[in-house]
Amino acid sequence: MSAAAPHSSTTPIAVLDWGRTRYEPARQAQEELVAKRLAGEITDTLVFTEHAPVYTVGLRSGAADHLVWSAEHLAREGIEVVKTNRGGDITYHGPGQLVGYPIVDLSPRKDLHEYLRFLEQVMINTAGTLGLAASRREGKTGIWVGTRKIAAIGVAVRRWVAYHGFALNVNPDLTHFQGIVPCGISATEGTVTSLQAELGRDLDMAEVKTLLAREFQALWPTFLETANTR
Repeated sequence: MSAAAPHSSTTPIAVLDWGRTRYEPARQAQEELVAKRLAGEITDTLVFTEHAPVYTVGLRSGAADHLVWSAEHLAREGIEVVKTNRGGDITYHGPGQLVGYPIVDLSPRKDLHEYLRFLEQVMINTAGTLGLAASRREGKTGIWVGTRKIAAIGVAVRRWVAYHGFALNVNPDLTHFQGIVPCGISATEGTVTSLQAELGRDLDMAEVKTLLAREFQALWPTFLETANTR
């Protein structure tokens, strides 16, 4: 069996932009990239996309119970509901939200917890460059502005190649989050926000992609090399 392509701190992360996609075809395309990464046919890759409106149900127990809207309401809003094999609860994807799918080999540093922290730091740095101070919230994944969640994370791993990833709210329709209890977070625990809502202006998606890819590529070598120092 072929091993994943070797890592090098000088090897850049490949970046793919799939544009607007439906969730299920994108999931299948991810599976193909995972197989290629495991076979060593591609290097670590970061995929960007914006999904057509969809609620994705993760593997956490009771995730499906956090769907609020009826089937009739979902049909009127044009929102699909699909089950997925990532970790986490139920979340929303839709236009104006930047979804990132890193297809990356974690075998040099088999620490899923630290990988989640890495993804959070990439988005914290990106938001900071855009003028927004976001942060982690103890006991919860994703990034936050106070008690307002601006990005969600849900990953899966196959033989230490990670896929799925993160969703950063740039200019989405925030009313669509009302159809679920996003990530299992009740209204008393927090709400959902976006870069647009916090900064009071529309964001250029191409600019956000460029900044996020730059942060990912800058922090990735350090993430991998840290494993060699412990």
